[in-house]
Amino acid sequence: MILCVTLNAALDVTYLVDTVRWNSTNRVASVAERAGGKGVNVGRVLAMLGHEVVLTGLLAGDRGARISDELTAAGLVHDFLPVEGGESRRTLAIVDGATGETTGFWEGGPRIETQAWSQFRDRFSGLLTGARAVVLSGSMPVAVPDDAYAQLVAIAREAGVPVVLDADGVALVNGVAAAPDIVKPNTDELYAATGLDDPLVGAALLRERGAGAVVVSLGVGGIVASTAAGRWAARLPTALSGNPTGAGDAGVAALARGLVTGNSWPERLREMVALSASAVLRPLAGDVDLASYHRFVDSVELEEI
Repeated sequence: MILCVTLNAALDVTYLVDTVRWNSTNRVASVAERAGGKGVNVGRVLAMLGHEVVLTGLLAGDRGARISDELTAAGLVHDFLPVEGGESRRTLAIVDGATGETTGFWEGGPRIETQAWSQFRDRFSGLLTGARAVVLSGSMPVAVPDDAYAQLVAIAREAGVPVVLDADGVALVNGVAAAPDIVKPNTDELYAATGLDDPLVGAALLRERGAGAVVVSLGVGGIVASTAAGRWAARLPTALSGNPTGAGDAGVAALARGLVTGNSWPERLREMVALSASAVLRPLAGDVDLASYHRFVDSVELEEI
């Protein structure tokens, strides 16, 4: 089982608009609404790939109940902690049908009290039984400790369960210090954490600070990875157009899958690029085009650095 943690779960709303006209009225061609947040999206992809997944995190208010109901209806196993302190957030993604470009608006999320956080730590510890990997992914709601991810990494490491961390800001910096097995920042997140423009140099610095391996998303430029086994760059030969919202989450799913299967790093990176690309072709985060994924794997360009 792979345990996917989403501390700041969301009700994802996606508007498809024929052509976005800013400072004007836009008529929405279609609306999609479902449970989201980065860890939830990762779990959806892993489930599509046939892995047993358990989703957990924090839910608040009526929106939290709607998120729980939608996950149940989708057949996804979940064990979220209901908390007081407001409402789970909404995310709004506006997809321009003419260009494929996506603009997002993300709410902040509920306020989490100290007692609720303590309760979640206990729940997380219990859910590690039987877990073969843990994914800690996404933003944190208000008042969660700055070292929340570091605490969860430490608990997982004590239980002997490998961890993939996908975070930004202080959550990333503190989380790295707890020595997660894999960290997956994008270039902006890496620069904010290290102050370095070169992704491989920044990745090396995060490894010095505690990360076992660092895989950096470069957007359409693919990925670069710094690991104990070597350094690689990987990308598709041709950039794709579409909705990039869930591409990073699909990539994290590939990294978690690699921890479970024990694939070599080159194999993991090929899968990561292929899964990320196949997510771009789907309108909703958490979906991948499986046929394209299998086709893309063989076309990924991989270079050892």
